[in-house]
Amino acid sequence: MNGKILTLLVVSLCLFAGCKDSDEKEVWFETVCMDKTAKLSNEDLAPHCSVSLKVQYAMQKKGEAAKEINEYLVERLFNMQDVSVESACEQFAESYVQNYQNTLTPLYNQDRNDSTKRAWYDYHYIITTETHPGNENTIVYIATIDYYEGAAHGINEQIVMNFDKETGRHLTLSDVFATGYEQQLTAVLLKALKEKTGSEDLAALKEKGYLNAMDMFPAENFIIGEETITFIYNPYEIAPYNMGSTELIIPYNDVEKILKNSFDY
Repeated sequence: MNGKILTLLVVSLCLFAGCKDSDEKEVWFETVCMDKTAKLSNEDLAPHCSVSLKVQYAMQKKGEAAKEINEYLVERLFNMQDVSVESACEQFAESYVQNYQNTLTPLYNQDRNDSTKRAWYDYHYIITTETHPGNENTIVYIATIDYYEGAAHGINEQIVMNFDKETGRHLTLSDVFATGYEQQLTAVLLKALKEKTGSEDLAALKEKGYLNAMDMFPAENFIIGEETITFIYNPYEIAPYNMGSTELIIPYNDVEKILKNSFDY
């Protein structure tokens, strides 16, 4: 009797220890906020540049997954290495407004008396981020970037990143699909685009503004879901700017034959 009780106690302690270790390795996200503004002169209505960053970063009590995620975020969003997400945000914002002032102040001084050109000099750069579960093995991280730098219009685009929940490794299409997937996946995406737009063929797609200056391709902007994989095309990638972004939702059943054997959804 005592032996059975001891065995149950040991098993319970082991299960508890396993749960505790799992909890310590769990990844969660917090947000760093950074706002900077710079003007081109001391005038009250002088053109200005504003940078607003709300960037989520990974946290973890134990393990390397959060470190892997943050290192990738810093490189992808800010083209930096060996700095924290907080430091990257601060350095980026400071560098952006300084470059704005150094580059545009001389030009603005020449155009100061031309009110029609003032709007060209109001710049902004905004990053907002969100995270949510993908399938049971992944974390989906979406960064929305909105910026205006004096062109005819601003740019709004999304960067989607999928991370392995256990290791923090960034997942690419090659982690999801088997070698040689490109041609078959492109055909599936083209079919999905036709269905989404009510187009019978490629000619009909082009009449509606799609694929006039490019061919269909598998976007690296994709969301790994529980039952589907969603491909996101930013403006200009398969359609003009005024048509906005395009989302194609593909059930795994439609691409089952080209999924990697090791990919578990």
